[in-house]
Amino acid sequence: MFNHFLEEARRLYQMKEPFAIAFVVNRQAPSSGKPGDKAVIEKNGTVNGWIGGGCTRGIVVKEATDAIRDGKPRLVRISPESTGEPMENSNVKDYRMTCHSGGAVEVYIEPVLPRPQLLVMGKSHVAMALSRLGKAMDYTVTVVSKAADAEMFPDASAIVSQTEIPDGAVYPNTCIVVCTQGENDEDALEQAVRSEAPYVAFVASRRKANGIFHTLRQRGLDFDQLKRVKTPAGLDINAKLPEEVAVSILAEIIAFMRSEEAAGELAAEAANPDIFINPVCNIPVSKSTAKHVITYKGENYYFCCDGCRTTFEKEPEKYAFSTPVGSES
Repeated sequence: MFNHFLEEARRLYQMKEPFAIAFVVNRQAPSSGKPGDKAVIEKNGTVNGWIGGGCTRGIVVKEATDAIRDGKPRLVRISPESTGEPMENSNVKDYRMTCHSGGAVEVYIEPVLPRPQLLVMGKSHVAMALSRLGKAMDYTVTVVSKAADAEMFPDASAIVSQTEIPDGAVYPNTCIVVCTQGENDEDALEQAVRSEAPYVAFVASRRKANGIFHTLRQRGLDFDQLKRVKTPAGLDINAKLPEEVAVSILAEIIAFMRSEEAAGELAAEAANPDIFINPVCNIPVSKSTAKHVITYKGENYYFCCDGCRTTFEKEPEKYAFSTPVGSES
């Protein structure tokens, strides 16, 4: 069991997929989760391991996917005595246990996120400076450029000596900087824009960039695709030297990764359609493991215990319209 837990964590880490680790740290009978129980939870809510069933599972899955999105660890308390009120500026999440089975449990959740990847296209002096400084920031640095080698980029994590970005090389927190500076600019930028990287920058003057954009429009790229390219690349700090330009670009990347725009993209990436908010007790329920499913006016409602199902069936009109937005079946 423990080996399987480690293998799942290693598999996701090697695939550069974000996940969370959940540990049961305290338990009051008859809750089924016991101290030492653990699970690896993927961004889509898949649970590999055991942290309890019923209400506990849905709550932990919901909090784990939230942790993957915001990168913050948390302690989840589920107890009949809990108020369920949010604790301001705290990493403790309180939920009131409404299941008639009773019991209480505390689960610690730790997100494990892949290091940001800096994908540098080109072998210019700016590209070399980005590789050096990117390593200093503990980024995974991948260089894509024909004839690039380890002598040029001794600090790079990987060097791809070709002009094409390899399949599978771009993942959700990849930042692409095109600094080809005259060497296949159009081809490199087109690849970057067509990728799913959330951040794309082009090292060029505004005039040169506009000329490249015109060519790319003729190749079929539209305005919405091109407008996300940050050019001139980097924050305006009046940079002149390659190292200064690299600093300005990395500063812009940091600002972007901490922005609401990036958070929104990660939230979409971590969105979990399996989670449904029980309208009776407001407890997250996993659709795939729900004990009861009731269809009312064409909508499915999911419940993990008999009590909430019975309450809903007595007064469906009272609860059917209180279901939070985004929790539809």
